[in-house]
Amino acid sequence: MKAYQFVELQKPAELREVEVPEPGPGEVLIKIGGAGACHSDLHILEAPAGTPLPLPFTLGHENAGWVEKLGSGATGFAVGDPVIVYGPWGCGSCANCRVGMENYCQNPGQSKPGGLGRDGGMANYMVVPSTRFLLPLGTLDPREAAPLTDAALTSYHAVKRSIQLLGPGSTAVVIGAGGLGQMAIQVLKALSAAATVVAMDTSLTKLETAKKLGADEVIVSGADAVQRVKDITRGQGANLVLDMVGVPPTLEMAAQISRVLGHVTIVGLGGGALPVNFHSPAKECSVASPYWGSIPELMEVVSLAEAGKIKMLVEQFPLERANEAYQLLHDGKIQGRAVITPNG
Repeated sequence: MKAYQFVELQKPAELREVEVPEPGPGEVLIKIGGAGACHSDLHILEAPAGTPLPLPFTLGHENAGWVEKLGSGATGFAVGDPVIVYGPWGCGSCANCRVGMENYCQNPGQSKPGGLGRDGGMANYMVVPSTRFLLPLGTLDPREAAPLTDAALTSYHAVKRSIQLLGPGSTAVVIGAGGLGQMAIQVLKALSAAATVVAMDTSLTKLETAKKLGADEVIVSGADAVQRVKDITRGQGANLVLDMVGVPPTLEMAAQISRVLGHVTIVGLGGGALPVNFHSPAKECSVASPYWGSIPELMEVVSLAEAGKIKMLVEQFPLERANEAYQLLHDGKIQGRAVITPNG
């Protein structure tokens, strides 16, 4: 079979011929329908020399497809079932894993997620180590649903932790209206319809998309952006600021538009740092950097998608065009999420 593999640091991934994996005890072989291309992959591909990564491995940590084969002892699914793959693979035994929060596994050295250290879904088939990482997809198409496992789940988790702040009269600002931001806007409208949702980006095209997806206000990032938010919030600042970018200018802006007793949530992996002192962000404003989401939350995300309340804008690419997809992603030319479709 063909697999799109990360072979050498600071080099593009390569399309290679590899053997079809065989599922071991408790494991499941998945025929991949779609594997999302994520900015996290770019950070891995561009990692500095000397970064300890177990190369080579197949990329793709946002995966959905169909059960192809069950290893001995694996139960709960049948061959042909459409499934989505939960991405953060924890130990399964610690207190956090026991309640489905494998994204916060207390023994992270025991396992690595598929596509982020072990073989992921940018191949015809991938092995998932346990059925606990599989969720039924119901009526959803795996080619369209793959980004639910990260882009949607990460946004959902980031919003849900602050839902108590988003009642009538509240404001949530989403900085960055790319794939993650687009999902965050929809999740905000689905979970907190009473809140005013403000989208901010440098791209007018992305802001137009944000408006179509439910943003109440859109703002071009720049010198006037902070004042615009202050005007919208009557000088109070936003109850929730979601920075989906995470570079120094966006983090600085997030601090400036924060509200007393509000939340600033850093989702983007831009590598910036947010100075925190007595005067900034606003008094008693919580700053957090959540990671991915839990298995129960992914179940809720799938339910929202099945109900048509959230939908990822997907651009599909065959496996042979994976390099092109990542280049477009790097250049900011993907409007939603690029999804690699190894099996057509």
